[in-house]
Parts: sequence; structure tokens; C-alpha cells
Amino acid sequence: MSLLRLPFRLFIAGVCATALGAQQKPLTPNQQLAHDVYKELVELNTSVWTGNTTPAATAMAKRFRDAGFPEKDIFVGGPTAKKHNMVVRYRGKGGPGGPKPVLLLAHLDVVEALKADWSDNLDPFKFTERDGFYYGRGTSDDKAMASLFVAAAIRLKKEGFVPPRDIIIALTTDEEGGAYNGVAWLIKNHHDLVDAAWVINEGGGGALRDGKPLLQSVQAAEKVYNDFTFRVTNSGGHSSVPRADNAIYQLSEGLLKLAKFQFPVELNPVSRAFFERTASAEKPEMAAAMTAIAKDPADAAAAAVISKDPRYASMLRTTCVATMLKGGHAANALPQLAEANVNCRMAPTSSKVSVQATLQKVVGDPAIVTVVDTSTENRASPPSEMRPEVMGAVEKLTKEMFGDIPVVPTMSTGATDSRYFRALGVPAFGVSGLFSDPTVDARAHGRDERVRIEWYYKAQEFLYQLTRLLSSSVPVP
Repeated sequence: MSLLRLPFRLFIAGVCATALGAQQKPLTPNQQLAHDVYKELVELNTSVWTGNTTPAATAMAKRFRDAGFPEKDIFVGGPTAKKHNMVVRYRGKGGPGGPKPVLLLAHLDVVEALKADWSDNLDPFKFTERDGFYYGRGTSDDKAMASLFVAAAIRLKKEGFVPPRDIIIALTTDEEGGAYNGVAWLIKNHHDLVDAAWVINEGGGGALRDGKPLLQSVQAAEKVYNDFTFRVTNSGGHSSVPRADNAIYQLSEGLLKLAKFQFPVELNPVSRAFFERTASAEKPEMAAAMTAIAKDPADAAAAAVISKDPRYASMLRTTCVATMLKGGHAANALPQLAEANVNCRMAPTSSKVSVQATLQKVVGDPAIVTVVDTSTENRASPPSEMRPEVMGAVEKLTKEMFGDIPVVPTMSTGATDSRYFRALGVPAFGVSGLFSDPTVDARAHGRDERVRIEWYYKAQEFLYQLTRLLSSSVPVP
């Protein structure tokens, strides 16, 4: 029997045996392709500040050329010589006037990593297999998805698959906060290359508890990032003659007030659905609180219970926290300036103006001027409509492959490139099929970043099947 016709559960059992006993059983050809792409990407230093995404973009373009994709359907380019993106179009039956494509999005850049900061015998830019994990910078964020999208498209090409919709794979630069965001650049300069019906991106994934799947999350909203400055100015003077209106003291008092302040609970359709559905997988006290907060966001007792878990607490409301300080100009002078950066992750239904007004009210001191950062782009990111074509496909595959676990819409507390598409009214969804234990595997951006080998190959099959389903869907009349 062909591997493609095996029931999902038998396929996954084989994947587990292969992943956990890799020394005894070789990878299948499709798995080997994904592995090789993954390894190649991880071992290219694409760090956002000191690295270079262009070699990675070029390498992936070569793989598509070698797989028979025509040159006219492959694009490599970007804002600078070291900041290139790669976009490829997999042609379906649609053509001009047909249904819009599905866009598979992943970023090539990674946060900085120093070998000295990692455990012995682990190099962040060497792809290392150890104890059932793949280690390396970007293994989870976001080169797993990049490699699996590449492998899925090449596999479909070999199989001669011709879907109703085109499939676009976009591997981009500077998602991790660099100065040349690849998605923003593509939308501005080559919008036709990434014009799609919806987007599949990072931001979601599965949670394990005691080694078993607990839930599958689908990111459909994210908080909005903005920085504010708390600033106190003063005429200063000689430090031998102190005065009551010391700029550093005044700023400190305002920050202490902020530390004790909580914004009100502010739910949206996605975060409300998250609490409703996650309740079915939680322990009794937390489950009751989640059910209650979904019904009544003003339920203070429920919010207090949920707030005990930092992962859930940050989804309830806008959060603002001091992240940087500076003040004074000489050791023997009274400070003429004291400033603090306050980083806010705003609920998507909030605004810069309302948050700024709240912060000014919280500090309660006209001497502390709250200034919003106006140097960044408009980061508005309304929640995505929960499209039945997408959610239905995710729910179907999740049940078939991972069991009867809830599929939970979620709002990310961090930022992803999905925000650029949501700002244009294009639904974007974070879903990967990668499952991890949040208590030990949450290492993105940190030391010894890793992905469980067995779940990498489960995610490979999940994303391959999801790509087939989504590209085969047709618009609902």
C-alpha cells in the first residue's frame, strides 16, 4: 500500500517509531527532504542584526528550481543586499479570475544567539539531534515551518497535484524586529506576489500535557505592540543642594504606580472563544474561571483566578511594563532628565490614544509626560474572521491525526507578521501542528532552542494535508 494511502493513525505511529529510533529506521524520502531543508536553514546564520537572510532565500529558490518550478514563478529580492525574501507560486487551476491563492508564510530571520550562552556541545548554528530533539537557533521560531512549507510544495509537485487555488510560499526577512520587515516590503513593492484569500503563519501550535496532546491552538488575533516614554524634566542644580522635585524620584513614583495598576479585562471574539474552549482542557478551578470570564468579562473573581497563570493573564487585558531606564547627566548634579521606556501590548480593540490617556491618569503627576512612540508603522491588527474553510480543515485534521482534542482560537501576546495582512482585511491564522510542552519546551529566542523530533514529522504530515485541503477549497457562493 502506498504511504499516502495509509490511515493517519498508522502513519503517525510510523513517524513516532522513526523519530524516536532514528538510528534503527531511516527517514522516508519525504521526511528526509524536510530534514535536509531544515538542517540547511538552521545552519545558515540569519540573525536579524548580525546575520544575512539572502543566502537562505537563495538556497530555497534553488531547491524550487531543482524541483521543476519555472523561473517566472520564483522571486528573490528585498530592501537590502542582506535582507532578501523568497516567494514562489505553485500554479493551480485558478488562473486569472479564479479563486485567490492560499499563502503559506514563514520568516527566515532569527534572534541573535551566542555559542557561549548555550549548553556545552550545542552550537546555535549547528543542527544537532539529541535525546529526541532537534536543537538550533530557529528550530522552533520559525525554520520548522519554513522547511515544512518547502517540503510540502515540492512533494505536491512530485505528485502532480493541481489544486483549484494557487499556493504561495513566502519566506521573509526581519520579522524579529529588524529595520526592513520583509512582509511590509513585499506588500508595498510587490503586492501581487502575496495577494491571497488567507494566510497560514506561525503563532499557533499544540500543547502537550504529560506527553499527550492537550489542545491545538489557532492564532487569529494578536496584541498590538507600542512603546511609550515616561519623561520628567527639571532645571537641575548642584547635588549638594537637593530639591524636592527630583526628576528621578518623580519618575520612580510614577513607575511604582504603574507596577500596581491593571488595565480592565478586554476580550474580543477570538480571546473569548479561547477561554470558552480551553476550559474543556483545564483543571476544575481554572476551567470554571475561564467559563465565567467568557460570559462576563467584569467577573473580578474569575479574572483573579486566571491571572495566577502568566500565560493566561496576559490574554485578559492590555499590559504595560517598564523595560528601560535612563536619567541624570553627572554624578554630582541633580538630574535634569529622567526617562523610562514603557512597553505596551495592547488589546487589538484598544488604541494608542486611549492607552496613553490611561497611563497619564495612572501616574497622576503632570510633571511626568507620557509620550507615544510615533516612529513605528501603524500596527493596528483587528482579529481575523474565523473562516469556516480554514477552521473546518484544521478541526478535521486535528481529530484524525491527534485525537478528540479541542481546537482553540487564540490571541498571541507577542507580534507576528500576520498583523500586516489583518490590517489589509486578509484573514491570517497561526497553525503549525507542532506540539510541545509549554513547561519545558518554550525556548524560542532563548537558550538551547529545540523541537521534538517526533512532532516535527507529525507537523510535516499535518501541514502537507492542510495545504491540500485549503488549496482545494472553493469560494462559498
